[in-house]
Amino acid sequence: MMKIKLTLILLLLSAITFGQSASSILPKCDRTTCDTVGKKDIIDVIKKSFHIRKSKPRIVQDKKIYFSFFPAGNAATGSSGKALVTSTTATMYLGSRKTTNISSATFTPYFNFKGRFGLPLRSSIWFLNNTWTLQGDIRFLVYPQYTWGLGSKNSSEEKTLIDYQYIRFYQTALVRIKPYLYIGGGYRLDYRTNVHSDEPTIRLDSFTGYKYGVDGNSFSSGLSLNLLYDTRNNSVNPLPGAYANFEYRLNPKLLGSQDTWHSIYIDLRKYISLNPCQLEKQNTLAFWTYLWTSINDKTPYLDLPSTGWDPHNRSARGIDQNRYRGKTLYYFETEYRRDITRNGLLGFVLFSNINTVSGSGTFLSSWHPAAGAGLRVKFNKGGSTNICIDYGVSKDYKGFKIGLGEVF
Repeated sequence: MMKIKLTLILLLLSAITFGQSASSILPKCDRTTCDTVGKKDIIDVIKKSFHIRKSKPRIVQDKKIYFSFFPAGNAATGSSGKALVTSTTATMYLGSRKTTNISSATFTPYFNFKGRFGLPLRSSIWFLNNTWTLQGDIRFLVYPQYTWGLGSKNSSEEKTLIDYQYIRFYQTALVRIKPYLYIGGGYRLDYRTNVHSDEPTIRLDSFTGYKYGVDGNSFSSGLSLNLLYDTRNNSVNPLPGAYANFEYRLNPKLLGSQDTWHSIYIDLRKYISLNPCQLEKQNTLAFWTYLWTSINDKTPYLDLPSTGWDPHNRSARGIDQNRYRGKTLYYFETEYRRDITRNGLLGFVLFSNINTVSGSGTFLSSWHPAAGAGLRVKFNKGGSTNICIDYGVSKDYKGFKIGLGEVF
């Protein structure tokens, strides 16, 4: 009953967000229609440091592609420890900046020196005047990762390393039916091979208390129904606005799934500017909450809701990825974003988050908080792309995350 009530509350909040007028959601002063004269990024710093002759002032223009490339010692690999990571982000407009959101594609290959290897490619394409949008997520991963079983009963030491290879192929197409409101569908493929524990004496079904998708191969193939409401015009560095996403996923045996299963994912975000005009230094409050639930009992273990395994692997900063897993997960995060310099080169964030998962009778009775802070360095002012360096802490865990683009 409590889970049903929580779902209804989130749906009500979504309806309230949908019901807002554009004037109450969008910033009063839209800085995306202005040029970037007076703003600074790393490119400007390099030119000045090496006395590179200045050309004409860099002006933001329509349909220009902005590339950001960043090598990092540890980025969104989902674990602590050292890693070799590069992140390349390309952003561009496929129409007028006044009527078309910025499109982006991010490629982040990584290797963590402990057998983990990944080739993820994520894309968000917005066509002329935002009439259509395509959202993609393609990954090939070799992904050994610790697991703690369902719920919250196990301590941080009660874990086992689960190893597997993973192919993901997600593609979604949505069409606009009202300003900022889109409906559509997509295809979802999650294929994991050679799922096993690295400790021969441990049986994953016994350790996790769950019997689906914990031995050998796990194949989930299905369709999604999607509803999207998005007043942001830059997902890499969102300006004040709102975002709501609803997804129902059906994985039938007819499409190759080992067992038929269903899931629902509801994602709500709100960005509030504390400045009357965004041409001033950024001073923003951001809120993010999502509910992710598996409806029936045959969802493969690694497809169950888990911390850090939201669609973009951005949640639960300060908590080990995969630390809490269950049939239902509720998550809430808030962040304060502020520019340090007026030219936008440097900024900082303060964040906190909390989650709860089902399993072992712990849903809504066991909450797991984390908090932290981060530094922001403007990498490319044309695409408003930041280098994000975050440090988060929680019970029995602490660590850095480094990457390109805001977490949410």
